[in-house]
Amino acid sequence: MIATIETNSKKYKIDLSKPLDISIPLRASANNVNAWYQDPPKIEPVQDGAWIASVAEGADINFNNISFNPHAHGTHTECVGHLTKKTHSVNQNLKQFFFLAEVITVAPEKRKTDFFISKKQIQFALGNKKRDAVILRTIPNTIEKLNHQYSNTNPPFLLEEAAIYLREKGVKHLLIDLPSVDKEKDDGELLAHHAFWNTAGRKRMDATITELIFVPNTVADGTYFLNLQIAPFENDATPSKPILFEIE
Repeated sequence: MIATIETNSKKYKIDLSKPLDISIPLRASANNVNAWYQDPPKIEPVQDGAWIASVAEGADINFNNISFNPHAHGTHTECVGHLTKKTHSVNQNLKQFFFLAEVITVAPEKRKTDFFISKKQIQFALGNKKRDAVILRTIPNTIEKLNHQYSNTNPPFLLEEAAIYLREKGVKHLLIDLPSVDKEKDDGELLAHHAFWNTAGRKRMDATITELIFVPNTVADGTYFLNLQIAPFENDATPSKPILFEIE
């Protein structure tokens, strides 16, 4: 099915029958991707005495409870409520779901024991392109990202200058294949988060950060349409399913 989308007075055609899923699924497994020192997620049937809500256990239905942390256990989208005293829900602030997006690939730079993504790298990758969303893939890019255990590994992160650059360039939605845009242990500074959402000024309520995506190597760098699907949780962060569509 071919759909036509118009943005900035320009029309684009996409084939809705050819989605490119860049989310990581949540599984009840120790091999599920994990960060922030959390136990693995759990998906377990409800129990009421001897009755277990599982067809395999003789019940008429499967009826599971799910226990997980959206920030730690898979692809998730978060809003400025991640940092504010006042409660802000991503479900209330993200009201549009299709965006012109650019996929870029960056090899993090190294300084001592840290790996980071700089403003200069993103400037070079984006050039003069104006995009609603930027999807940032880091290399090396292996399928290990689907089940990596990130706690206490000091993953790569975004420098504050890079987040400021993206904000000033008008990027509303930043997607990255790491557990955070910030350094794992930074004494709670969260410089890139604060910079991207402009928490010291006029907060960007409709801007989002999506973390723990996985962009397969078969997806080339370039321009796509992004469908940012979220679960309707009234929370600062929610599981999400970002989908890319090639432009015809």
